[in-house]
Amino acid sequence: MNVDYDLLIIGGGAVGASLACALGGQGLRIGLIEARPFPATEPVDYDARSLALAYGTQRIFAGLALWEMLRPTVTPILKVHISERGSPGFARLDCREEGVEALGYVVEATHLNAALAARLNTLQSVDLWCPARLEDVTVQREAAHATLRLSDQTVRLTARLLVAADGASSRVRQQLGIAALRWDYGQAAVIANVTPERNHHHVAYERFTETGPVALLPLSQGRCAVVYTIERAKQNAFLALDDRAFLANLQTYFGERLGNFQRIGQRQCYPLLLVKSREHARHRVAVIGNAAHTLHPVAGQGFNVGIRDVAALTDVITHAQQTGQDFGELTVLNRYADWRRWDQRRSIIFTDGLVRLFTNPWLKPARHLGLWAFDLFPPAKHFLARQTMGLAGYLPRLARGLPPAGRQTE
Repeated sequence: MNVDYDLLIIGGGAVGASLACALGGQGLRIGLIEARPFPATEPVDYDARSLALAYGTQRIFAGLALWEMLRPTVTPILKVHISERGSPGFARLDCREEGVEALGYVVEATHLNAALAARLNTLQSVDLWCPARLEDVTVQREAAHATLRLSDQTVRLTARLLVAADGASSRVRQQLGIAALRWDYGQAAVIANVTPERNHHHVAYERFTETGPVALLPLSQGRCAVVYTIERAKQNAFLALDDRAFLANLQTYFGERLGNFQRIGQRQCYPLLLVKSREHARHRVAVIGNAAHTLHPVAGQGFNVGIRDVAALTDVITHAQQTGQDFGELTVLNRYADWRRWDQRRSIIFTDGLVRLFTNPWLKPARHLGLWAFDLFPPAKHFLARQTMGLAGYLPRLARGLPPAGRQTE
């Protein structure tokens, strides 16, 4: 079986699905390939996993006609509190000082996946292939080719442009020989939902400790999402702790700003790596999301950088369509790579730099003074807020809350 497309997206996670939503009304025939059933199933209960959405990501979802579906399900982040264990210094960011309704939002993965699926179901130009295993990818002058294995058949797909959105261990990147820089932090992130004694009042906390950062994000029903960074060598021991012992450990490292932790849900753990693709564009190939850059979770930048990839690539493709250019040509795709290079590099330097800065014991006195000085210097806080909110630099249409240019009605 052979099928021809204009655009073939490998990876139906939130980034790949968002790109399909963005370009689904542009008169293009799109294939979206995902290894798992779509949408990905997540629990709708206490243990639901969540994502932090930057303010700029909210604007992108508004441009994709997704935000009205998501709005009732999100928890706004009104303030951010930054501190270091053992230090009296702290810094704060406040949405009122930035003139926005929220610095960001927290959404449960279930609700985001459901909104993406509902939007995709309205797009007749998008074909979803899942669950499907990618077996082979090749690129020729006129087209890219992918071979899929479904449960009962082999399918060969052809497209003018193939987009790799298949995660940090991208099979597309590997099969095409696209090299990637890789750094292992020797850390793991334990994620879970907890209920603190006190109301979080829509404040997100980033607390740096000697083992790594501890982040608490506000959720509905008085819960907080925890991302607790630990040494990789200790992860099995941490996961073996009973709930009471784990909460006591978390309390020791986070402190008592939210009172005592009263409940913890199911815990999951994953290794922390820095991965950066050496190429973000080739002839007939674009690399986006975690396939292009996988970041440390400190400051919650990774997913948001990937969604900004979607916004920029959408602008490049729609402009090429309007001007009669072949959007699979490297000369066109280099515009995407050049546009995204600085934001991706800046985000990597920022997140990696924070990890190194706050794990260096020799710099602790300087960090104490630095946090105080930062909190007392509004221009620095405004600069940081603009960066983390995804509002820095020249913004594509979606990042300004506008629909893609030339959107057609299906």
